[in-house]
Amino acid sequence: MSVHYTLNLRVFWPLVTGLCTALVCLYHVLRGSGGARAEPPDGGDGGFPLLKVAVLLLLSYVLLRCRHAVRQRFLPGSPRLGGHAAFSSRHFREPGLSILLESYYEHEVRLSPHVLGHSKAHVSRIVGELVRAGRARGSPGLIPGGALALAFRGDFIQVGSAYEQHKIRRPDSFDVLVPLRLPPLVALEPRSLGEEPVLAPAFRGCFVCALKAPPSPLGASGGHWLRDCKPFADAFCVDVRGRRHLSATLVLRWFQSHLQRSLATVRYSLEGRCRVTLTPGGLEQPPTLHILPCRTDYGCCRLSMAVRLIPAVHLGDGVFLVAPPPPPLPSAPLLELPEGLRAEALWGVNTARQEQKLLSWLQERAAPGACYLKCLQLLKALRDLGARGLDSAAATQWGRILSSYVLKTVLLAVLLRKGAPGQGWDEEHLGKCLEELVQFLRDCLLRRHTLFHCVLGPGGAAAEVGPLPKALREAAPVDLLAAFDGQARELAAARLLSTWQRLPQLLRAYGGPRYLARCPPPRSQRTQGFLEGEP
Repeated sequence: MSVHYTLNLRVFWPLVTGLCTALVCLYHVLRGSGGARAEPPDGGDGGFPLLKVAVLLLLSYVLLRCRHAVRQRFLPGSPRLGGHAAFSSRHFREPGLSILLESYYEHEVRLSPHVLGHSKAHVSRIVGELVRAGRARGSPGLIPGGALALAFRGDFIQVGSAYEQHKIRRPDSFDVLVPLRLPPLVALEPRSLGEEPVLAPAFRGCFVCALKAPPSPLGASGGHWLRDCKPFADAFCVDVRGRRHLSATLVLRWFQSHLQRSLATVRYSLEGRCRVTLTPGGLEQPPTLHILPCRTDYGCCRLSMAVRLIPAVHLGDGVFLVAPPPPPLPSAPLLELPEGLRAEALWGVNTARQEQKLLSWLQERAAPGACYLKCLQLLKALRDLGARGLDSAAATQWGRILSSYVLKTVLLAVLLRKGAPGQGWDEEHLGKCLEELVQFLRDCLLRRHTLFHCVLGPGGAAAEVGPLPKALREAAPVDLLAAFDGQARELAAARLLSTWQRLPQLLRAYGGPRYLARCPPPRSQRTQGFLEGEP
C-alpha cells in the first residue's frame, strides 16, 4: 500500500504563528540592544513590516477556515446506499461526506508509518530474544535426554493487521505465532470437525489431532511405538474416542510456564531498553507479553505494547494449529460437544500466511492507487463508531459479530467475486467502495449471502494461495457467522444500517480537525440493545 504524508494544519499554523512571534521578539531585542543608533530619526516603528506579515498570516488562517466551511456547505450530496429498499429508504442529506471521511481517516484512523515501523521492529527484537532463549533452555526432559519433550522451533511468525497494512488507530497490540517442535517419534493426524454430526456451529472451524507413528525409520510399530511415546502422551495428550489426541489445553499450560522461565533468562539484558512482563491467559487465552518503555528511553516512539504469544503446531504449507481455539459463544457451551469429544482436544487453525499471499495476489492485479485496504480500515472505524453508546454486553456481542477477521473476509469475498480491484476502487470512488462493503456485510448478516472462510474447504481460494495440507482441502466450508442466532444477526444488520445512515453526524461528533463544524452531541442515553438510542 502506498504511503503518503499530508500537512497537519492543526500543527502547521500554530507553529508558523509561534515562529513569527519569536522573530518579532528577536527583532525588538536586537533593536533595543542597538541603542539610540537603531532608533529611526522620525520616531517611526521599524517593526511595522514584521507586524504586517503576522497580520497576513492571521488573515490566511481565517480565510482557510472559511474555505473549509464553504466547501462543507456547498459540495454536492454524499454517496447513497442503493440496491435494496432498506438502504434507499433513508438517503444522506449531509453534504461533504468525502471530506469528512478523508478528515476522519487522516486524524483518527491512519497510522503513522514511522511509528508503526518502529513498533514492529521493537516487537521483533524483544520476541526474537525471548524465543531464542526458550529454544536454548529446551524443555524439562520427560525421559532422559528429553527425546520426547516439546520445544520451541526457534523462529516466530508475525500475523495480524499490523503486518497486512490495515491496522488502525495505534500500533499497541500485535499477534505472534511461536511454532513448537514435536519429538521425532511423534506425528499428527489432524481432522476437521466440520463434518461432525450434532455439533454446534461455533466449533465447526476447530480441529483435533490424533497421534500416529511418523513414516520414518525412527518410528516403531504397534505396541512398541505406543510404549515409547507413553511419556509424551501422558504429558500432552487426552483420550478421544479411544485414541490419544494432542491436547491444546495441556500444550498451552506448558507453553506459558516455559515462557516464564525463558523471560527470567533475558529480563536482565532487556532492562536497559524496556520493561517486560508476561501475563498468563489461563486456559482460554494465550499469554500476553507487555512491553513498557523505560524511563531512560528517549526514543521517538515510546509506546506501551501488548504482544499475544500464540503456541502453534505446523501442519505444513504455512498452516498452523493454534491453542487455544476461538472462544465459544455463550449460546454454544461446551456441553453441546458430541459424546466422546473433549474440549481440551480442540485446536484452532491459523491461515495467516495464505491470507497474506491472497492479499499480495490481489495487490499485483489491482489498478494503481487502489484503496481497498483503506476501505477496510474505514469499515473497522465504522464498526467502532457503531459500538458507541452500547452497554458492555451489547458492545461485546457487536464486536464478536463484526470482528476484524469477519470484516477482512468481507473485503476478500467482495474482491474475489470481481477477480481483482479494478478502476472502481480508486480514491475517487472511496465512498462508493465503502458502501459496497457495508451492503455486502449487511446481506451476509441477513443471510442473503453466506460469508465462508476464505481458505477452508472446497470453496476457498486455494488456487490463489498455493498448496494446502490435506486436512484443510478436505475440510467442510465454514460459515463465519453461523454461530450467531437469527435475532442477533438481524439486530446487528439494523445497527449497521443505522450507523451508516448517521455516518456524517458521527464523523463530525467523534473526529476531524477543529475547523470542521461539529454537529450537536448525540444523546447520551445508554442502551441495552443494538437499536435502542443513538451512539
